[in-house]
Amino acid sequence: MSYYDGFAPYVSVAEKKAKADKQIAKLKKKNPDLAPILLEGRTIAKSWWGKAWNTNLESYADYANRIDRGKSYVRNHAVLDLQILPGKVKGLVQGTSSKPYQIEISIDELNQKRWKNLTALCNHRISSLEELAAGKFPRELEQLFTERSYGLFPSPKEIHFSCSCPDYAYMCKHVAAVLYGVGARIDENPLLFFTLRNVDMKDLIRRSAESRMKGMLKNAGKKTDRVMSEKEMHDIFGI
Repeated sequence: MSYYDGFAPYVSVAEKKAKADKQIAKLKKKNPDLAPILLEGRTIAKSWWGKAWNTNLESYADYANRIDRGKSYVRNHAVLDLQILPGKVKGLVQGTSSKPYQIEISIDELNQKRWKNLTALCNHRISSLEELAAGKFPRELEQLFTERSYGLFPSPKEIHFSCSCPDYAYMCKHVAAVLYGVGARIDENPLLFFTLRNVDMKDLIRRSAESRMKGMLKNAGKKTDRVMSEKEMHDIFGI
């Protein structure tokens, strides 16, 4: 690749996508479990969880000047692989170099006190796992989940990252691309958000369901200390 006046030559979006797709096909031969981010169109996220993840990232001044650089990368299929694990994200991003860059992002675990407070505040306002995944819950819960002080979404101080590229900026475009890639992946499977935050979403449903059941029994004039079994939870609330 030749450079003129210190600038890299112009590469069209189609060429960038073709290069990334070629690399994906090559890598998949060696790794069938490769999970690239392949968007249709320019929209990164459509679901409540995917949108909320991206909105949270964009809301912090710490990221304001860097995060936007990742959008074109994720739209051009440059995120060749993205794996979401408990408290961690591993990504592979195609940059200007022939060899993809390796990105690792770790997110601090949601402490138990914060999690218990959240589950208590949810009370009986979530009925099923499907409802939670679809983002179909009262508006006050949306605000509760996204609230900066005690919500579910991480702040910049809780997100730590590294990239194998030579860019020593606070956040390189490859890291930014993976962060947006997380939003796209959560858009496909919202329950991965709970994997990333290393919390048990079933616990959130279970506590809400138990509270709902106790309320039903109280209204019926009955008292019980009985704990519902997992089978009963599944039969009644779908968890």
